[in-house]
Amino acid sequence: MRPAHIALAALVAALWGVNFVVIEVGLDHFPPLLFSALRFLVAALPAVFFVGRPKVAWKWVIGVGLALGVGKFGLLFTGMDAGMPAGLSSLVLQVQAVFTVLFAALALGERPGRLRVLGMTVALGGIVVAAVDEGASGPLFGFVLVVAAAACWGVSNVLTRKASAPDALNFMVWVSVVPVLPLLALSLLFEGPEADLAALRALDWGGAGAILYVAWVTTIFGFGAWGYLLRRYPASSVAPFSLLVPVFGMSSAALLLGEPVGPLRWCAAALLVSGVALASFAGRGRPGSPLPLDSVPTQSGSGHSVPPSSAGLLSRTMASIGATCSSGSRSTRACSSSRKVLMHQRYGNSGSRESL
Repeated sequence: MRPAHIALAALVAALWGVNFVVIEVGLDHFPPLLFSALRFLVAALPAVFFVGRPKVAWKWVIGVGLALGVGKFGLLFTGMDAGMPAGLSSLVLQVQAVFTVLFAALALGERPGRLRVLGMTVALGGIVVAAVDEGASGPLFGFVLVVAAAACWGVSNVLTRKASAPDALNFMVWVSVVPVLPLLALSLLFEGPEADLAALRALDWGGAGAILYVAWVTTIFGFGAWGYLLRRYPASSVAPFSLLVPVFGMSSAALLLGEPVGPLRWCAAALLVSGVALASFAGRGRPGSPLPLDSVPTQSGSGHSVPPSSAGLLSRTMASIGATCSSGSRSTRACSSSRKVLMHQRYGNSGSRESL
């Protein structure tokens, strides 16, 4: 990865880590379900009017919106409001990688290898240590809610993979539309209209800033930048930066909120991050190495996928033309014409890889 893109990936991880501190600030101003609803409302509007129509089927937009917006963030905000510390929440939430592997095995038939199972076991060991630490010093109910939020995140990861959205920002904006009304309904039901109205009447710069940060900085910018990096580099090069999120989360919570980080919590962090790393990257190619062209689908200018076998055939044909042209056995005009035809077949009208 280029140094500027490495810095961008680290910046996104830092913003996502500090996000847990900002959530604590927001929860001082709003009931948790109302805060979550406002987050997605501000993330969706006015962006939804500028990103175009969804580029995937509505069932995936609705499914991810419910799992991610209502499930993950509704439970996360409620768990933190129940007393789960911000730093520990940023750590425990990373167990989503284990849930993703489990749900992918059940729904997609992906059988985890031995290293991945080992990673899941180590990560779950970290969760047990974190539970012991939290049970001794804080409410266990909030801890359970954050673990449930991680499970919902795992469900949304599998649905997102099935959706295969070509535009991450477009997908995230439309996903943000879905949970607004369900979260508002749940807030009215469980938190009450009086509490919601009181929070809205007392809105100040601190509460407004918290909403803008979690909506625009971590959702729109964060997911947009992350999607940009994933389009340019293999996932095995980008995804490891997500392991920095609990590092920034725990550090910022300790510095800004004064949260204590004892030996048990550091032990839980080491086990969970190590286990998530194994579960996430076991069996993948060497990080940083580009994927072979034959192994990934490309997209034509009309938006239709070109099968991997066809992409490989086109690559080999272009290599053959290059060898023939370099030997001087074909005219320059003929070589140029052949290359243009093949580039059009592979990348569409733009004739360049940048159109992908």
